[in-house]
Amino acid sequence: MLTLYSLGVVLLAIIDQLSKWAVLRFVKPTDTIPLIQSVFHLTYCENRGAAFGILQGRFGFLSIITVAVIVVATIYMIKKRPQGFVMNASITLLIGGALGNLIDRVCRGYVIDFLDFRLIHFPIFNLADCFVVCGAILLIIYVLFIEEHADVDKKDSE
Repeated sequence: MLTLYSLGVVLLAIIDQLSKWAVLRFVKPTDTIPLIQSVFHLTYCENRGAAFGILQGRFGFLSIITVAVIVVATIYMIKKRPQGFVMNASITLLIGGALGNLIDRVCRGYVIDFLDFRLIHFPIFNLADCFVVCGAILLIIYVLFIEEHADVDKKDSE
């Protein structure tokens, strides 16, 4: 089961990097491509901070935090071997997204962002950011609604 989730992490990082490669190749030369004019564009942006542009210029700090999150989450997966889909999916998304942005940060010195929702003036972001946010939401759902029931089920089976 651990191999399946490791494969998921690698696949998410590859999808993220392929999307950024396509943005470099096709969007960067034009700066922005409107998919829905004034609503949603693909816009090339070099983010030297964290998700949604926070902590600009903190390359070392962000890299260390990202590596720490990846290591802690990986150790958790190896030692605890969680059984539930929601917990496994959340950790896979978190690690995959963190790895995708870490690759950018280490190889380029910045993260490529390109998803630009102009209608609501939202900061430009990328697929790795989406993976991290979805993973965090799933983790919150797990902690608030599933973990307690999973612990009760585990005790009942012992």
